[in-house]
Amino acid sequence: MTRRILIVANPHRPETLEAGDEVARVLTDAGIESCTDFTAGVSEPIEAAIVLGGDGTMLHAARKTHGTDIPLLGVNLGRVGFLAELEREDVASAAQRLAAGDYTVEERRTLHVTVTGPDGAEQHGWALNEATLERANRLRTLEVMLAVDGEPLSSFGCDGLVVATATGSTAHAFSAGGPVLWPDVDALLLVPLAAHALFARPLVVGPQSSFAIQVVPGSESSGQVVLDGARSILVERGGVVDIRRGDHTVKLARMSDAPFTSRLVQKFSLPTDGWRGERSHPKPIGREIHGDAWPVAEEPVDAPTPTRAGGPDEDG
Repeated sequence: MTRRILIVANPHRPETLEAGDEVARVLTDAGIESCTDFTAGVSEPIEAAIVLGGDGTMLHAARKTHGTDIPLLGVNLGRVGFLAELEREDVASAAQRLAAGDYTVEERRTLHVTVTGPDGAEQHGWALNEATLERANRLRTLEVMLAVDGEPLSSFGCDGLVVATATGSTAHAFSAGGPVLWPDVDALLLVPLAAHALFARPLVVGPQSSFAIQVVPGSESSGQVVLDGARSILVERGGVVDIRRGDHTVKLARMSDAPFTSRLVQKFSLPTDGWRGERSHPKPIGREIHGDAWPVAEEPVDAPTPTRAGGPDEDG
């Protein structure tokens, strides 16, 4: 049986297309057929996919292969690339290791989303990172009622709400002030966006819990659910959005055993100088964040000690 590996490259970036050609050459030399198109249930089976681009390209590849057991290996040719495993200089070696089956598989949970209109009609969707309920009219407030596990929790006006997986905690939810969840945390995260309420803090619930968000009938704006920033479902006034853990997972191919902490430090360029040692550049915290110059102390100059009468008092 012919072995096939899918190559998913961002078509709008010349460097990703060049990287795709390089991957195809390496796979051909290894006796493996490569393809650039795939439709679940229609195309011939493939054993893995190599994804060349940023997180948007990874999410696109996850949609193409949704419901399959195809592991995705991400090579970051974008900016942050949290879902990617490797960088541009690793393209050839990544293809070689993929051909040799030299990788492990990590499963990431997804969200299942059901939107029920006022007439009872249902629409369904899914997301790997997050499902965001946004106001359809940017000039008006979205008024919602939030329930957890079928029990009403609070109601408020807002710009929207983000419900994310642990994978998506470093995406939209992070930008909105939510906590970072490690990928092995099996939980759902909710972060309100600019809520007009005293109790509108991020919430983290267990894997069996669910969120139900109703756009109240009197809301100034209707809503829309945006799935992974790419697909949307209209939510009319009186409609309800139910979000819970999805049945399917997304499989990511891993070639590094580096912990998630290291990934955070690398992707966000976090300052870690001084951990179990001296700082490499002794600047006070805050100065290194803002880039302010810190004056070098001059040698002390001997000066006469002021007297009580002529010098400053104890308060300076």
